Amino acid sequence: MKVIYGIHSVLEALKSQAWPIEKILMEKEARNPRLREIAGLARSLGVPVQFEPREALSRRAGVGSHQGVMALAPPVGYVAPDEIFRQAGPQPLFLILDGIEDPHNLGAILRTAEGAGVDGVFLPQRRAVGVTDVVMKTSSGAAAYLRIARVTNIASLIQEMKKNSLWVVGVHTESDTIWTAVDYNQPIALVMGGEGKGLHRLVRERCDFLVTIPMHGKVDSLNVSVSAGVVLYEVIRQRRQGLLKG
Repeated sequence: MKVIYGIHSVLEALKSQAWPIEKILMEKEARNPRLREIAGLARSLGVPVQFEPREALSRRAGVGSHQGVMALAPPVGYVAPDEIFRQAGPQPLFLILDGIEDPHNLGAILRTAEGAGVDGVFLPQRRAVGVTDVVMKTSSGAAAYLRIARVTNIASLIQEMKKNSLWVVGVHTESDTIWTAVDYNQPIALVMGGEGKGLHRLVRERCDFLVTIPMHGKVDSLNVSVSAGVVLYEVIRQRRQGLLKG
């Protein structure tokens, strides 16, 4: 059973109806008006609401920062890659994550990806975090709105995308091309590497472009979730500018 906790995450999970929520657990004696909003929405959707002491909620969540509410749902249902491709528009924007291991980073990336209108996210099945309770909480519920697939081989996925006329752009600290120099007004798959290790060698070699975000301070790179936001919103900026010119 999957546990989704936190006011915003539970509310977004109910609104999106991406998961069949089986039950809402809520803290007794809670006075937060947003909890009443969640209870009302749950009941309107036919989801039972059960009240429990705060200590009981903390035991179930494994953390004390559940904000007095959690939802119980079946495990995350990932979609097939083909489904993501079928449902994408004529100028898709995909996000490939090559080995993100920190659930907080993944949650932050998914929140940004949903805000940027990403058509689908691809995660490796091994040596990478999936959509856990912490990821769902960190994404503020945004993960519920995204189509997410897990694949066995990122390099093979990139090769398949290129055969289908997608341009694949990897973010890599050792590139000589700054991230704003690429034309994103075309079908794009953006590839972000894992913490510390970056993109794997074969993944780098399969990309059409490698771009970097120059650093002007003492550290050599941004956090991967920040880098994802910087590049994703450059894609949005260019495409919006292209529409205005058109």
